[in-house]
Amino acid sequence: MELKKLTEHIWYMPFEEERDRPNLGYVKGNNWSLAIDAGHSEAHTREFYALLEEENLPLPTVTVLTHWHWDHTFGMHAVNGLCIANDKTNKYLTEWKEKIEKNGPDVFLAINDSVRKEYEGNREVIVKLADIVYSGEMVLDLGGVEVKILQSEAPHTNDSTLVYIKEDGVLFLGDSTCSEYPMGSKDKNLSEKLRDTIKSINPEICVEGHWTPVDTQDTLDDLMSGI
Repeated sequence: MELKKLTEHIWYMPFEEERDRPNLGYVKGNNWSLAIDAGHSEAHTREFYALLEEENLPLPTVTVLTHWHWDHTFGMHAVNGLCIANDKTNKYLTEWKEKIEKNGPDVFLAINDSVRKEYEGNREVIVKLADIVYSGEMVLDLGGVEVKILQSEAPHTNDSTLVYIKEDGVLFLGDSTCSEYPMGSKDKNLSEKLRDTIKSINPEICVEGHWTPVDTQDTLDDLMSGI
């Protein structure tokens, strides 16, 4: 696995299908740096950080979560700095934290093979809550790089956060464009609302959670396909 440079300020660790690992994004400003999503596990997060260190990039000061799903969040306890999540995402994480601490990890490990592969060797399952919880939107100035973080209605989950890096024209979408989990359907109304949000932001490049970065029209076509 290698760290890929996308634009002047943005790098990412590519997704992996076998363990259902999503893209992990990284944005470097003049004053501090930001990661998009925390990883599937501590091992995933550590591998990401090792790649950053190989490129002499500082570890992220803050990590933003795109939604609550484990492959994007269960590495939170291993991140450097603080984690930001919207209020709905933090609520889901609270529920899973209590469930696993009360009943053990079996309910989580039973979800699918990719989870069991990520946690093979009896790796500990740890769920952490966000350090900073927001509602609506917020803007971060990394030093010459403005990052807009905003909640958006979307077909995949009801807690989607989008991350837009203004100077680079790049929008990180997490899994927001995908079908609803776990039902597998894609709501037309929610898809149209997400489409309109993306169009209003008007990025040049979109980065989905489990796909290669593409131009915005490609993402919009995929979002609305089959509806």
